[in-house]
Amino acid sequence: MAINLSKMKEKLAAAQGNGKSGKSEFWKLTEGEHTVRILPSQDGDPFKEYHFHYNVGKQNGFLCPKRNFGDDCPVCDFATKLFNQGDTDSINMAKKLFARQRFFSPVIVRGEEKDGVRVWGYSKTVYQELLSLVLNPDFGDITDADDGVDLVLKYAKDPGMLYPKTTLTPRRKSSPLCEDDDVDCKELIDNVPDFDTLFERKTSDEVATILDEAMNSDLDAEANSEETSKYAKPSNDVEAALNELL
Repeated sequence: MAINLSKMKEKLAAAQGNGKSGKSEFWKLTEGEHTVRILPSQDGDPFKEYHFHYNVGKQNGFLCPKRNFGDDCPVCDFATKLFNQGDTDSINMAKKLFARQRFFSPVIVRGEEKDGVRVWGYSKTVYQELLSLVLNPDFGDITDADDGVDLVLKYAKDPGMLYPKTTLTPRRKSSPLCEDDDVDCKELIDNVPDFDTLFERKTSDEVATILDEAMNSDLDAEANSEETSKYAKPSNDVEAALNELL
């Protein structure tokens, strides 16, 4: 199915204006140069946007119920109340808890086609570059199996920079998705993951439990030190902790 240009325009406008699984596996971009091809998706949208919470207890990160699904999110509520306190410590803590955007696309990595479809995660900056690229008439549907283009990704540190950044360059010429006769192109496309099932969806109650456990863990650590916290409260109830900040 051809890429949905109307949807791409809406996504680019939203990204610029708000300031704000099967056999697949996640592909980690390492320093150096790589060539990838984004695969077409059945819904015409190969650029998937999700919001994750990090820095909550021992969790590696989980989907925000509010930003992704419109449900209540205790972490969002807690972070907002912290932010509204206005002092530097509260604001900094809130910023760590607020949901963060992350973007994903199904790709094949050139030279590693036999590894099948991978899931590439990237930043908002790269996301906007990709949307601009597909809306550029010189390139159009970069995912097209016959006339799409490969992308050269350079992941490296600029002089004086602490962290690497991703530089994206499209190939000048279009090319077929499957250039290797040993690769079954239809099978690749059929194995594009269902992103709705790629990440675990947690309920609002489950997120409340995660937050509660994280706060209790912090309180336990505090009880064993001589330091005190303005947020410390001998309660296992998240709502009570939120009310304390009102």
